[in-house]
Amino acid sequence: MREVVRYNWPLYAAGCLAAGAGLALSYRLPGPAAAFARAGAGAAAALLASSTAATWWVYDRSELRTFDWLAELLPSGPGEHLVLSSGLDEASRPVAARWPRHPQSVVDLYDPALMTEGSIRRARHRVPPAPRTRPGRHDRLPAASGSADTVLAVFAAHELRRADDRDELFAECARVLRPGGRLVLVEHLRDAANTAVYGPGAQHFFPRRAWLRAAAGADLRPVAQRRIGGLVTAFAFAAPTATATATARTITIPTGKHPAP
Repeated sequence: MREVVRYNWPLYAAGCLAAGAGLALSYRLPGPAAAFARAGAGAAAALLASSTAATWWVYDRSELRTFDWLAELLPSGPGEHLVLSSGLDEASRPVAARWPRHPQSVVDLYDPALMTEGSIRRARHRVPPAPRTRPGRHDRLPAASGSADTVLAVFAAHELRRADDRDELFAECARVLRPGGRLVLVEHLRDAANTAVYGPGAQHFFPRRAWLRAAAGADLRPVAQRRIGGLVTAFAFAAPTATATATARTITIPTGKHPAP
């Protein structure tokens, strides 16, 4: 939680300022206006408290950072896997420690021209990429086609704010996956639970339908889902199997004519 507050300190400072200013202003205003100012201060304080408590619960108390939940989405483990980050890699080390015999590659997608949030810039400055991390682009991953059993994108894809960029990332994930391989996507969703605790901040998240649409566009189908800490959702999307791919490539066009000799 301390790290999240450090990366997002301007938002927390604004919340504290709004609560303090509303309360101070209420003493200078007449009856109805004072009540309105106190209500605004109370709402700002409540939102600040709920978002801080939710962050503490998800990131410090839930199983999120232990990666115990990953075994449910990947019963055989990640195999040869690719870990994607967008400036802050919090997945490669715990995954490598849990599955040390499974080959791992780490790709950093950070692009300051596309990822303009101050929080990710501060996080990247504080936590540099792990050794042997390779730079990459969302539309050109540094991996051969069909070379990975799993691609892990843990809080990485939402930093691409444009739908076209996310579509390109999913297409690249589908390209590097072997037949039947899985993309594991971990994100907060813009849903009722996250809106209740984060308020307007939940607009930074994308709704479930946005991720399902991006996966469908890359021919990745949802095969498993896990809710973590009540506020984070982990999806597993599977690439087509070799049989399905071969079937899709076999196209028969009836013409009603016999082939020429």
